[in-house]
This record gives sequence, C-alpha cells and structure tokens, in this order.
Amino acid sequence: MKILNKPFLLLLILFINIFITSSQNENVLPLTEILKNIEKQYNVSFSYADKTVESLNIEKPKDKLKLKEVLEVLRLKTNLEFKLLNERFIIIKNKNTDSILFENLDEISVQGYLTSGISKNNDGSIQLETNKLGILPGLIEPDVLQAINALPGVVSVDESISNLNIRGGTHDQNLILFDGIRMYQSGHFFGLISAFNPHLKYNIKLSKGGSSAKYGESISSIIDMKLPNTITNSFELGMGMNLLNLDVLSTIPLKKNIELQIATRRSTTDFFNTPTFDQYFKRAFQNSDLQLITNNNSTVTKDENFSFYDIYGKLIWDIDDKQQLRFVLLNIENDLTYNESFLNPSRTEELMSELNQKNISSGITYLVDWSDRFKVTAQAYFTFYNLSSVNANIVNQQSFIQENEIQDNGYKIDTDLIVSPNTTWSNGYHFSQIAISNLEQVDDPLFRRFIKQVLVTHSLYSQLNYSGDNFYIKGGLRMNYFEKFNRFSFEPRLAFNYKFHENFKFEFTTDFKSQATSQIIDLQNDFLGIEKRRWVLANESTPIITSQQIGMGLFYEKNKWLVSVESYYKKVNNISSRSQGFQNQFQLINDIGSYEVKGIDLLIHKKFKNFKTWLSYSYSTNDYIFENLNNSKSFPNNVDIRNVISLDGTYNYKNFDIALGFNWHSGRPFTQPNGISPNGNNINYEAANSSRLNSYLRLDSSINYNFKIGKAKATAGVSVWNILNRSNVLNTYYDVDNGNVTQIDNISLGFTPNASFRVRF
Repeated sequence: MKILNKPFLLLLILFINIFITSSQNENVLPLTEILKNIEKQYNVSFSYADKTVESLNIEKPKDKLKLKEVLEVLRLKTNLEFKLLNERFIIIKNKNTDSILFENLDEISVQGYLTSGISKNNDGSIQLETNKLGILPGLIEPDVLQAINALPGVVSVDESISNLNIRGGTHDQNLILFDGIRMYQSGHFFGLISAFNPHLKYNIKLSKGGSSAKYGESISSIIDMKLPNTITNSFELGMGMNLLNLDVLSTIPLKKNIELQIATRRSTTDFFNTPTFDQYFKRAFQNSDLQLITNNNSTVTKDENFSFYDIYGKLIWDIDDKQQLRFVLLNIENDLTYNESFLNPSRTEELMSELNQKNISSGITYLVDWSDRFKVTAQAYFTFYNLSSVNANIVNQQSFIQENEIQDNGYKIDTDLIVSPNTTWSNGYHFSQIAISNLEQVDDPLFRRFIKQVLVTHSLYSQLNYSGDNFYIKGGLRMNYFEKFNRFSFEPRLAFNYKFHENFKFEFTTDFKSQATSQIIDLQNDFLGIEKRRWVLANESTPIITSQQIGMGLFYEKNKWLVSVESYYKKVNNISSRSQGFQNQFQLINDIGSYEVKGIDLLIHKKFKNFKTWLSYSYSTNDYIFENLNNSKSFPNNVDIRNVISLDGTYNYKNFDIALGFNWHSGRPFTQPNGISPNGNNINYEAANSSRLNSYLRLDSSINYNFKIGKAKATAGVSVWNILNRSNVLNTYYDVDNGNVTQIDNISLGFTPNASFRVRF
C-alpha cells in the first residue's frame, strides 16, 4: 500500500497549515460575497471590473431592506457608484471615472433554472456556479458534469459522464474547456465521476445551440469551465472526504497582488477500500478483461489495483491596475494494474497488465485593459493526453501494447470593445496545432504499427452583442483554415431573445460548426475492453465533421412558476461509422454518413418558500444515414433515446438540504441476432437497431447537514444512487462461444450509498 505520493505531499503540507486562518468579525464579509447574496435575494445582476471590488471587506447590510436602500448602504461604505441600467442590471464603477468599467458578463434571463446556482442566459446558454449550486438528488458533492447531466436535453445512455449525449451527439463532439484549455479526458473511474475537482468555484457556461463565435472544434455543445480570477487577499482552506476519494484545496495569498489556488484529490484506495468504491469498480470494469478465466485444467486468477487522482494549481498575479497574468496547471490520471497468476499441473507463471489514462494541461493568460472600454486577452496553452495499455495474455503467452497520444498546443488573442452601454464587439484569432499518434505492438508474432498525424488550424472570428430592455441579439462569424486540407470553413452563429410580454420570452438560436478530431473504436476489446475509444484526426478517408443546428424556445415566468418549451433540429455530416460504437453487423465496416436529430424539451419549475420542484420531459428522434449501410435507408442512432422524464424536488429546513429525484427514459436501440453463419464463426443479425432495451428507471436521494465547528464551516452528507436497486440494462450485444450465440448485458450501477464530511476554514 502506498502511504506517501506526490499528490499527498501537498495534502500533508496544507493540513499542517490548518490553523493559519485568522479570526475576523462574522458580519464583515468580502464585498464580492455580499454582492452574490444580493443577486440571489433581489434577483438582480451586478456588472463590474474585478479590480473595482477586490480586497473590499465591509459589514453586510441589514436584512429586510429594499434594494435601493441596500445599494445606498453599499455606496456609503465603499465609495463606489451603483448605476441601475434597468430593473435587473446594475453597473458598479469608481466615482473618479466617468466611463463604464468593463467586465464581459453574460446577461441572465432566468435565475434558479433548476436549483440555486443554475441560470439561463439571454443567448440560450446555461450558467452554473458551483459555489452557489443547490443540492441535487443522488450527488454527494457538486460534480460538474453530473450537474450538467441533470439538465433538459442532456442524457447519458450508459450512466457515464464521459459519454454525455447532448441533443443526440456523442461525447467527443462536446468541447470541454478548463480555463480556456481543451480537455481530452473528462472522467475518473473511466467515466463514472467527473475528473474535475467538484469543490473548486467554477463558473460554467453550457451552450447547447447558438454558441459564441469564439468557440471552435465542436459540432455539439460547449462546456466552458472558468476558475476564480480575482485576488481575495485571504487564506482559505477546505478539506473533505467521501467513500470514493479524499481532497484538500486552498487559496494562499503570497503578496497583496499575488495569490495561489491549489487543490488535490485522490482515491481512497491508498488507505482503505469501501463498499461504495467496490460498487463503482464492479460497474466500471464489468465485461472487460478483468474477469476470471479458466482453460481446461488451468486457472488464471487476477489481483487488481485501481487508483485515480487530480492536481490543480493556478497563480493569479495582478501586475498593476490594468494588467493581469494567470498561470494554470491541471493533471488528471487513472491507473489500473492487475497481476495474472497461471496455475496448472505443468507450469506456474505470473504476468502484469496495466491501463493508464492521463491528461496534463497548462496555460498562461495575459489580460490588459487598454481603456475602460477596450480589453485584450492573450493565452498560450499546451495539453498532453495519453491512453496506454499492456495486455499480457497469460494463457496465450502474448503481450499486446496499445497507445493513443495527443499533443495539443496553440495560442489565442481575444479582444472586447464596448461600443455603447448596450453594445459589445468581440474579435479574435486562434492558432491550434494538434498531433495525434496511435501505436499497436504485439510480441508474438512480432508486429508493430505506429501512425502519427498533425493538423494546424488558423481561426478568425468577429461577434456583436446588443442588449436592450426587452431585446437581446448576439451575431457572429467564425472562419477556420485547415492547413492540411487547404480548406476554409465559414461558420455563422446567431442567438436572439425577445421579451414580448411581461411574463413571456421568445428565443431563437442557430449555428454552423466543424470538428477535425473525433474518437473511434477499432475493436471492442481494445485497451483491455475498458476505455475502447481512441482519438484520431481527420484525414483523406475520414473528413472534417460539420453540423448545422437551429432552435427555438418559449419561456413563461410568473409567481415563482417557470415553464419553458424548446425545440431544435440538428444535422451532422461526415461522421465515421467507427466512431459510433456499433456492436452488430456494422462493427468492422468503415463508412462515412450523417445523423439527424429532431427534439423538444419541456421544463416546469415551481418555487415555494423552502421547496423547489421541477419536471422535465424530452422527446427526440435521432436517425443515421449511411450510403453503404442498411441499403442506404435511415435507421435509429445508437444513442436514440426517444423519451426522457425527470421529476426532482429539493427541500431546505434549517440547516438541512434534502433532495429526491426520479429518472426514467425509454430503452436505447440494439440489434437482435438471427442465427449463426454455416461456419459457426459469425452472427447473422436482424435489421440494424430494430429492437429496443427495456426502459431505464432510477430513484435517487441526498441529504446534507450544514453546521459549524468553532469558526469553521462544515457539511456532512449522505446520498443514495438507485434506491430501488434496479438492474437497468444499459447495453446488449452478442458474441460467439463454441459455435453458440452468447448474450452479454452491460448493467447499471446498483444500490450505491455514499457519505461525506467537509470542513472549510
């Protein structure tokens, strides 16, 4: 058992500093925290430059004051001006300047979209602030991607947050950004929990359609995670554990204008195993190579060891009032090893197999305010992703090595200009160089194949945002030039929001996108059959993927009721059949095709005094069209989930937060066998995806209790995933065993309790 390792050297240091925190008056709070409370209480939104409010600590205003009275109190205590643009938006500026200070913030259309901390923006995107996020059913902590999975129009066909299907797309078609840097790995436990520390203070923007022109390399959704960017000048420390992992994070002021954010998290297996961890392990590695194998009088037994960790660091340096420098680093890793012991009368042998997945990303960002109306942001970044496995087949005395590696580096220059108090003009240039390599090597018989591809992309974009009292429009154009193909791609984007009645809003979004990277599956037993997908670049046989999407929505909000209806149409072209995970007659066929999605999302949300409840329903059809498959006829997509229903509720009582949620969706399609070939080696199948699995049903709950230990804030929680212990079949496929067809089912996570304790200083 490992007791000390690099991630936990940092953890140990931070634990030693637990008593460094200084005491202060509980009524005196940072101005930023007070502003957040006012936004929540009065349903308003503040716009300000970070440097305007940073390092200001004041006594919080008294309760039960009117909004204008609160603003007057703040004005007197801070010597700042608070200018009301309308009934909801307030600009904060210094008294010694006449111009409007600039901070590029999204304008909120609906607050508390599901629970606290989730808002709907005027451009159709959804905003999640994890430090404000209310409790969600089945979650012991604010898991970033699990929270997104709770939103209408988002589903995972296999319960994996490494396989989020947003409006019918596959997970590799989502662009996931961590402080502006693209992530190629998003999950621990190979997809069951998020790879991003849930206790960092993320500001997340999810764009399902009508995304900003600044985003590229995605034909589905954008998940943009931004980390805290403001110096607090106060030491903060938080630590906690649950039955899967331990973590610690801290904010450390180094100087008045320099601050360090740092966090680390590691699985509990370095110290002990838990029943919860065993449940996740069983779910993650079922139907993989980690099984008991017998061979006549021989037996192969296996001893597995799995662990994961992530490390985050960010240095914030305010050079002066107009210049800022930011350094960020993120290291994510999953590591699996297992020893095989071969026992029979003639010989005894041991071999070790392993699977490692890691993502290391770093970036440096320079921000400069040339004036109160013009801002420039420049970023250089580097990402290294590696998935490698050694499959030591002890029965056949053969070793099979596989590796998928990405090196992604580039830089971005973005500018924002305030043309008027209602109009912002954004422009930028992005340079990207992506190198992807794939290695396969067998020792007996000797075989080695190594393929490396490189793609350089230049992108320019321009976008105009206008916001009036009842009217919002965002229009832009992105132009990509792919050097390898000598090809231009022009991608218009548009988002429009109009409040045509006191309680009604209409929304329209559309975008054109392209993507040159994707994930494919060569064989279902690749990488030990656990993480079968590998990243590849577009080439002569696999063209650049393109998409067109259009969406419309109607929103009604009155008396704490929210009713929204959103419809959309999406067409995606040039997808490879190898990227779709076929496990039927098309499994080994390489063809280029498209899919078409039509859908509608309904949300009904009601707030009471201490109770919130919401019902969401999604209906969609998602069909493939491949020229050389199924006689060129359309057939259901592998992720075609027609109906999705979610009914959730949260209740706050004193220091308790309680959540209960019901999730149901219709079964995904699969292909039934229709006998076996005369040679007994191949399966004959019925029409592709002509059958459907039974429907999926899950009931979850969570309870948190908030209290204090001295001056420290603490939270204890319990959650249960799948209370009914229902064995949902997530996927069904077939194999041939001794001339017989064998059915293999992939089963969902069963009854899984979890418990957590967390303390913040």
